[in-house]
Amino acid sequence: MPRYDYYCDDNDRTVEVVHPIATRLQHWGELCEAANIEPGKTDLESPIRKIITTAPMANMPTGNAGLKEMGFTKLVKRDDGVYENVTRSGTEKRFMKADDPSSKPHFHKKLSK
Repeated sequence: MPRYDYYCDDNDRTVEVVHPIATRLQHWGELCEAANIEPGKTDLESPIRKIITTAPMANMPTGNAGLKEMGFTKLVKRDDGVYENVTRSGTEKRFMKADDPSSKPHFHKKLSK
């Protein structure tokens, strides 16, 4: 289920809550109930607004160099049974072939980081 951040002007609080997409929260009391928190002294009918935040993983580098720096391996299919390792490093081979075990990426080295 998605996470949402809501802000209440009356108490200057931001609250994160998990709820279905179809759920529409409009008041502080509804938010407190959904988040399972105490409303405090704030009026339950105080309006709230959803805050637009950056989606998770939205700031992840999408280029091959960025993926390589983070330790990811990206394979691009070039032919039947042939993949190009566009994030290869060190002694890894450029092309991985299904019938050549020595051409597989060095996952064991990347997992140990």
